[in-house]
Amino acid sequence: MADADLSQLVKAYDVRGVYPDQLDEGLAELFGAAFAEVTEAREIVVGHDMRPSSPALADSFARGATARGADATLIGLCSTDQLYYASGALDLPGAMFTASHNPARYNGIKMCRAGAAPVGQDTGLREISARVAETLATGLPGSRAGRIARKDTLAPYAAYLRGLVDLTAIRRLKVVVDAGNGMAGHTVPTVFEGLPLDLVPMYFELDGTFPNHEANPLDPKNLRDLQARVLAEGADLGLAFDGDADRCFVVDERGEGVPPSAVTALVAARELAKRPGSTVIHNLITSWSVPEVVRENGGVPVRTRVGHSFIKQEMARTGAIFGGEHSAHYYFRDFWNADTGMLAALHVLAALGGGEVPLSSLLSAYERYSGSGEINSTVTDQRARMEAVREAYAGRDDVAFDDLDGLTVTTKDWWLNVRPSNTEPLLRLNVEARDAETMAAVRDETLKTIRAE
Repeated sequence: MADADLSQLVKAYDVRGVYPDQLDEGLAELFGAAFAEVTEAREIVVGHDMRPSSPALADSFARGATARGADATLIGLCSTDQLYYASGALDLPGAMFTASHNPARYNGIKMCRAGAAPVGQDTGLREISARVAETLATGLPGSRAGRIARKDTLAPYAAYLRGLVDLTAIRRLKVVVDAGNGMAGHTVPTVFEGLPLDLVPMYFELDGTFPNHEANPLDPKNLRDLQARVLAEGADLGLAFDGDADRCFVVDERGEGVPPSAVTALVAARELAKRPGSTVIHNLITSWSVPEVVRENGGVPVRTRVGHSFIKQEMARTGAIFGGEHSAHYYFRDFWNADTGMLAALHVLAALGGGEVPLSSLLSAYERYSGSGEINSTVTDQRARMEAVREAYAGRDDVAFDDLDGLTVTTKDWWLNVRPSNTEPLLRLNVEARDAETMAAVRDETLKTIRAE
């Protein structure tokens, strides 16, 4: 069994580590048993991505659950949002084996309760980890009382998404999709089949060693191939998915990356057109444009901390119809409050195909400010450097502070947020301003303060 240092393996929202040194089949079996116990499941659903280690880990997790008397339905290769679909449609707790955009040597487990309800530290993951630790010391008792079955959910997943966004009457679009050798190569052909789309596939071969580039579109270097291909093909847009295909990034017809906040605003406006007066969730480092667009379209914006468990909790608490994050996670009430980049992509395609203007023109109404993107700095004392930022701006007029998630400093012309990483000695800085010059000045001044150790 792997060297089970659970403090390094169990994160805020999931389980993630190097295979097989930190996470192996034996440990996956213990997590399966603990998951069945904590969720009190009569049956669970388990899926996995294309990493070489994923099928065996998923099978081991299922064996652990059956040792606790739960039945297990294995849905095989799937995207993370396809697993959420299965959890919602079958009303079963679920587990997805993936390390998302992490390098090939990693693997992990994303877990949810029935109806795709989140499992994080405060919603079951702490208890699951404690039971695994206990079983490591005592061994795994119990017999294999539960049964294992297999089920294909790709076609019903695709049909469900297409039932939420009507693409049948749009003008024909040429779209380049970079799957990054991840699970979008499995899901996109089925979701797009028969739609008025000319699909140009890139890196659709499932390969968990990621031979072309990392499956992390949040890093600009991983978008370069897609941007060049959009221009070479004269395409209407490009889509890039991460490794487990739950996040989607958009490139316009000029080859320019579209900020996820602009996608959030666009989708929010479309969802509010269907349900006027509803609530939309956004985290505190999305653009000012998001709450503005929500209000302009008759909705109620609600600001929350960064992280999917916080977004999902606020979705459930407020009855919100939609939520978006700067990291290109998009959450839908019609999708059990879970995140699905594929559904957001369908909204973008429907909005673009429903008119005659190019994507850059369509989105110009939602790109109102200048943003820095997220900038990481390695520091030895996160709290001290955050307080240094507070002190640097404390004596200025028209400055407001809040501590909802890290430190946010706001004025009438700009805002910044500094947040500590939960897993690394990093501070993450985001800045937005009404113009590029102001943004650059605030960014540079704040980075100087953060890095002045």
